[in-house]
Amino acid sequence: METVKKYNCLIVDDEPPAREVLRRYITQVPMLNLVGECGNALQALTTIKQQQVDLLFLDIQMPQITGLDLIGTLSHSPKIVLTTAFEQYAVQAFDLDVVDYLLKPIRFDRFLKAVMKALPDDGLSAVNQPAMQTAESADHAFLYFRSDRKMVKVLLNDILYVESLKDYVKVHTVKGTIVTKYAMAALEAMLPANNFLRVHRSFLISTDKINSFTADEFDIQGHLIPVGKLYRQQALKMFNKK
Repeated sequence: METVKKYNCLIVDDEPPAREVLRRYITQVPMLNLVGECGNALQALTTIKQQQVDLLFLDIQMPQITGLDLIGTLSHSPKIVLTTAFEQYAVQAFDLDVVDYLLKPIRFDRFLKAVMKALPDDGLSAVNQPAMQTAESADHAFLYFRSDRKMVKVLLNDILYVESLKDYVKVHTVKGTIVTKYAMAALEAMLPANNFLRVHRSFLISTDKINSFTADEFDIQGHLIPVGKLYRQQALKMFNKK
């Protein structure tokens, strides 16, 4: 069996939710190895000096030292993918020879494209080719979830709804359910927004699987999913447009 070469990654972002999303994305890519997370640029400098970092996911706006300032201090820089909520730094960023510039909220297919740009051709093993299809073919798009000590492939078209269980989520599909350790916000960011809708703090539904709905609940193939007050207006507005 061919061994997948690993590339060390470091996340630098002062926002814990943003780090959580990137952490989850990295675990989905077999050749990436997360060596650390830093809440500011000073911590990142220390980490980079202490161990090999091949790929840096770097936020721009951080306290004390910005991500762009950090790049200027590195004499031997790893490959850098900038992650930010602001478009105005794009020209300046590419002048610094970064690999890619990802705007938050970052979707998984866009993250994956940045990784493919960053890694050398010999790092792109065949195991990554199916993952590339998530951006190209909606009918065959899928994700892997770690469950019962194995990675389980789930087609997005098979998902009925997702239920949050504190630090875990239960993914309900046409073939059964999968329980995995995942943050609901991270999974929501990975799923295509035109096919999945957050209708409650604890529920995310597939819009293609809706049988009927009211202001209070959605019928997902016989499963009644409650609509939270904070999500009701957005959910109804979406369907009133259709």
